[in-house]
Amino acid sequence: MSMSRRTLLLSLPALALARPALAQSRIPLSEISRYFNSFSTARGDFTQINPDGTISTGRIMIHRPGRVRFEYDPPEQSLVMASGGQLAVFDGRSNQPPNQYPLRRTPLNLILAENVDLSRARMVVDHFADENTTSVVAQDPDHPEYGTIRLVFSANPIELRQWVITDDTRAETTVILGDLQLGTQMSARLFNITAEIDARRR
Repeated sequence: MSMSRRTLLLSLPALALARPALAQSRIPLSEISRYFNSFSTARGDFTQINPDGTISTGRIMIHRPGRVRFEYDPPEQSLVMASGGQLAVFDGRSNQPPNQYPLRRTPLNLILAENVDLSRARMVVDHFADENTTSVVAQDPDHPEYGTIRLVFSANPIELRQWVITDDTRAETTVILGDLQLGTQMSARLFNITAEIDARRR
């Protein structure tokens, strides 16, 4: 598995991030939680800046709770899927089975929960704003070793614009989202890891 995929999914807790000065304009955690809980499905394009500075692009599909799909454009042709409590990383250049990990041990688990509550004790380790965005740095309070994710939101209306994962070597992977289309219909097949494995064997 490439370093960029590993960093996206299994990063260790980040060290403290620099905090911009204009904290008074930050979006309340209750409103950010309400934003996530207001939709179950979303899809859109993304651009990923990898730790080595290279750029990847693709499409993201979210089906809360617990399901997500990242389709990477050529030349990578990688696929990342989460479903049934597992996260699978398919290498488009290999015929080998995907690498699989418990979803609960990845930072993405925080935003794929059935009920997102960022005000839960110790979940948020930083919450600040700059001139145009609000950032929330969150982690599983019981298992900080599972990873830390920095979510960046715009306001009026509240929208998730990007996230940044920093691993234990301080290498950063940034995922910048295009406009997400909320409430779209999606086939369950898009999130079926077993069906994807079977299809690739044919």
